[in-house]
Amino acid sequence: MIKLKSGEIWKQMQFEGYKNLKKKYAVSNLGRAASYVLKLEEDGNLLNGSLTSGYRTLNLHVEDGNGTIYFHREIAKLFCKKKSPKTKFVIHINHKKEDNSAKNLQWVSQEEMNEHQQKSPSKIAYKKVQASRTVGLKLSAAQVLKIKETIANPKRKLTYKQLAEKYGVSEMTLYRIKSGENWGKVK
Repeated sequence: MIKLKSGEIWKQMQFEGYKNLKKKYAVSNLGRAASYVLKLEEDGNLLNGSLTSGYRTLNLHVEDGNGTIYFHREIAKLFCKKKSPKTKFVIHINHKKEDNSAKNLQWVSQEEMNEHQQKSPSKIAYKKVQASRTVGLKLSAAQVLKIKETIANPKRKLTYKQLAEKYGVSEMTLYRIKSGENWGKVK
């Protein structure tokens, strides 16, 4: 039996293969999930699910498909409106993956999601740690300065591949240096 919270609305999840399961599954606008057989208020059980990369998930055995159901996506499907067909991703507005309430979820485009991720407090903290890191690096600040000068030189003869081989790094590292994602403090 589940006690309803004030203002809580429950809706049954409808994913591929849900009709073939013995139990029914529902999510609420407050971010809770439950299973039940007849009626949610009578025989319902709250579900904690599992954690997958920090997201609450439910692993179900559905035929012909992946049985991993992400709580936040199901809640967004049932309680949040999409702005356009391009909005295919669900973000947690406050960056807290454990807060799956409908008011904290929003459908966004790929670009909006990428921008939102860059503003995440954990991402900002990670960048700060990386910027001040000095141990275990493949390159020195002097080498990075030379790489930046070489990349910026319009008359350079070395390709990115050759430059990467010269310094023993990947081409992606060079692109990240160029964009400022890596070694942004070296000018």
